[in-house]
Amino acid sequence: MSALVLSVSPEQSSCVIGDQCNFYIKGIGLTLDDILRDELQPNTVLNNQSFSIKLGAGLTIIMFVAGLINSILSFITFQHKDSQQVGCGMYLLASSITSLLAISMFIIKFWFVVLTHINVFTRLSILRGGCVSIEPILKLFLYLDGWLNACVAVERAVLIFKGVKFDKKKSKSIARRIILILPFCIFGTLIHELIFRRLFEYEPAPDTNYNTAVLFFYLVGPFIVNLLSALFIIFGGAQQRSVARPNQSFKEHVQEQFREHKQLIISPIVLLVLSIPRLIISLLPGCVKTSENLWLYLGPYFISFTPSMLVFLIFVFPSDLYMKAFKQSFNRIRTRTPL
Repeated sequence: MSALVLSVSPEQSSCVIGDQCNFYIKGIGLTLDDILRDELQPNTVLNNQSFSIKLGAGLTIIMFVAGLINSILSFITFQHKDSQQVGCGMYLLASSITSLLAISMFIIKFWFVVLTHINVFTRLSILRGGCVSIEPILKLFLYLDGWLNACVAVERAVLIFKGVKFDKKKSKSIARRIILILPFCIFGTLIHELIFRRLFEYEPAPDTNYNTAVLFFYLVGPFIVNLLSALFIIFGGAQQRSVARPNQSFKEHVQEQFREHKQLIISPIVLLVLSIPRLIISLLPGCVKTSENLWLYLGPYFISFTPSMLVFLIFVFPSDLYMKAFKQSFNRIRTRTPL
């Protein structure tokens, strides 16, 4: 398993892991290099690049601004003591930081790919450094953000299950440990990329099962966790209520549960929907020529980063508790800031 740039020509200046497939991309998981390399024109300024490249550049700027605003508002909310009564608030406080780091690395990745493909005389050391470091770091923050959101979904399901027996102190203690350990666990599964990524080298890699398994785990894992948590919040809670109040039908309990806890259900469902495009393009088998349908691949790639921009809208806006904490923190900051 090796990562390579096949040559300094613009058509072949990508950094990928796996076997060579001519001008096609083989295996599971498309990177930004794979998607853009045939679209970028060498020695051509950005204004003269294709509309798709210029549109992508504009979208990255918009996404960065949106991600920055989201992270600031989220951090203001979750640093409030009322938001950290249970582990959920601590996961989301960490997510407000990792989401900004993920978006920032995405912007760096996009412009690194664009500028190094446009400038064919880019120094070898810069290409090598970008090849080895940018993609793994981007994946680290993206996967970390996804699993932090999954932790929120799990804790909310546990809260519904235990009810008044839910231990807030234990929840916060577990959250601290997970937030501390999780980055190292994810990094450990990605360290192979730092080892095998190489420039201008090609080594046959008949066995890419590990890389495939890692990608599949980080894409499907949070997907399944969020789905099961959302279903449990609805039906598990309804089942408990049907035992306590047998005079109502199970359907009525489900409807009541949905109305009462809709803010707990919205976030995992939205995260599920936004993760589907990346999951689809990452499971494409065989060789794929992205230049024939660029936005069929680039669109889902961009969409896959939107959860990192929506922490505030998904988790704070539907919650009365978090909105109250946000308003209190915002008012406190505003009173301290001189006009």
